[in-house]
Amino acid sequence: MDKFAVKKRIYEIIEVSAEGDVASKAYDIMVNVCIVVGMIPLMIKGGTSWTKLIDLITVIIFIADYALRIYTSDYKMGVFSYKAYLANAVSPMAIIDLLSILPVLTFVFPGSATIRLLKLFRIARIFKLIRYSRTMISISNVIRRVKKQLLAVLVLTLVYIFVCGLMMFQLEPDSFRNYGEAFYWATISITTVGYGDFAPASPVGRIIAAVSSLVGVAVIALPTGIITAAYTHEITKKKGAHEL
Repeated sequence: MDKFAVKKRIYEIIEVSAEGDVASKAYDIMVNVCIVVGMIPLMIKGGTSWTKLIDLITVIIFIADYALRIYTSDYKMGVFSYKAYLANAVSPMAIIDLLSILPVLTFVFPGSATIRLLKLFRIARIFKLIRYSRTMISISNVIRRVKKQLLAVLVLTLVYIFVCGLMMFQLEPDSFRNYGEAFYWATISITTVGYGDFAPASPVGRIIAAVSSLVGVAVIALPTGIITAAYTHEITKKKGAHEL
């Protein structure tokens, strides 16, 4: 078996299993079990010998998985050059794969406080399940399709929060020690959460807070409507393809 055939077979195994491919199905099950089991240490305060063992085993499997996906990048993209490896390395799923293996540094530098923060990246492993869920793949495709519209909504929201925070900071100098607190208040208000740790005291400030809350309803509804419409279109398109 030549190198190309080996790479092709490895790719078939590590990707979502096709019908009747026992090896690929077993690989999918193994990775999914590792993803779920790998979350257990995050639910336990402190660390024990068996949680460390779970971390070690799962991170070794994820490192191997990442290496194999990089190795088969050229076959996956149909471009047999270094460009395929670079393109695959910066893809969203490859970045998630990389983040999921960064906690291995905690074994190499266990005493570093900064390195210990990398343990949080274990949460990124849960997003690896997207690769094995048809529903999540559809949602991922939908978000990719409407990313420009969502980005426009995000920019508009950030601009509004920035301006609203500035207005409140100038109108309520006694309520906020710095602009950061005003920006935090504007963010909380536009999301209609309202923790109550900061509150306007003047009538004008309260009017701005009321307007901010009303705008927040629209801000939440707008991306929801965009994603819902795109998802409905995706489902309709798939149904049409199956009927054909």
